[in-house]
Amino acid sequence: MPLLLPMLAVAAVPVGSPQEGAPEDALRAAVLSGYRDFARESYAACTDLAKALDRAVAAFLEAPSEQGLERARAAWLAGRRVFGRTEVLRFYEGPIDNRVDGVETFLNAWPLDEAYIDGVVGAPSGGIINDPQSFPNLSGTLLTLLNERGGEANVSIGWHAVEFLLWGQDLDPEGPGSRSYREFLDAEAPHADRRREYLGLCTQLLVEHHSQVQAAWSDEPDSYGRRFLAEGDASVRRMLAGAVILSGFELAGERLAVVYETGDQEDEHSCFSDNTHIDFLADQEGVVAVWFGARRGGRGPGLEALAAARSPELARLVSERVLTTLEAIEQLPAPFDQAVRLDAPDPGARESVLRALVALEQQAEALSGLALSMGFEIALTPGG
Repeated sequence: MPLLLPMLAVAAVPVGSPQEGAPEDALRAAVLSGYRDFARESYAACTDLAKALDRAVAAFLEAPSEQGLERARAAWLAGRRVFGRTEVLRFYEGPIDNRVDGVETFLNAWPLDEAYIDGVVGAPSGGIINDPQSFPNLSGTLLTLLNERGGEANVSIGWHAVEFLLWGQDLDPEGPGSRSYREFLDAEAPHADRRREYLGLCTQLLVEHHSQVQAAWSDEPDSYGRRFLAEGDASVRRMLAGAVILSGFELAGERLAVVYETGDQEDEHSCFSDNTHIDFLADQEGVVAVWFGARRGGRGPGLEALAAARSPELARLVSERVLTTLEAIEQLPAPFDQAVRLDAPDPGARESVLRALVALEQQAEALSGLALSMGFEIALTPGG
């Protein structure tokens, strides 16, 4: 089931109120425990939704139809919303993106060169699917090895690969891609059998990779989740790093500034499904959860409470910035690719994108300043 964050209650909670007067060690332990629970519950929900997507895709592939394709698309959208809330759990060499066995690039690599996977306008015979001579036997292992092979845009698996296979290229300036279910029928399209096999392998890999991260956040004795609880301020720094880098580098920089400057729909995050505005909202909901505290069945305490115990004024500033950013992102128009057009018919649409971009930059700045006041110097870029 999707993890529901108590968003409406956030603004009414005064800074520092959940644990006022509590000893700092106990407060920090409660904050770390809440974060660990949020991570564990979020990735469990992601795994469940990836399984639901896999089942919907399997049913569609067994008997391709328009209705089956729409059900698979709906399952993708549901899973994507919850996965977005976990992006704040990145950027500190944790279970999702460590250099040894991290799977972030297997789940969320972007941007994606569609022609690496399948035929596109101008190259209908392109891609792995249409090249049985080079890739006679498709498998999960092969597709994983091919991911980002020869270039970062050579994405072969993950949420966006599945998105492309379900929606196809977004050639409609007014809406998402419109791949026909007929492209999965042997009598209707070349290599339909390989297209079916490829899509099925991709959704199976989503389940596998989400399950791996879920297990890492478990309460087992040797799990990352247990180590996270034991490492005190080092883990507090990780919480802040995830929020800072997601806000400033990833969202404001990579995903908003670039497409705002180019106005090109190819530069938007979920371009095939036109789900980009929801991606941004889900990402910010994750920041809200980490800051104010959210776990299944109730709130907090989050970083807000711990920050208020050390630097009340900066904690209050961050709270204001987080809520301002949430409001700005909620106001992003859809479809997002029309809002960023340089010749957008409604100038207010581009202005709303700029407001969200600036709000994210200011959120990152406030979080970074708070971190510094707490003794943590956090680079604004991954690995910096």
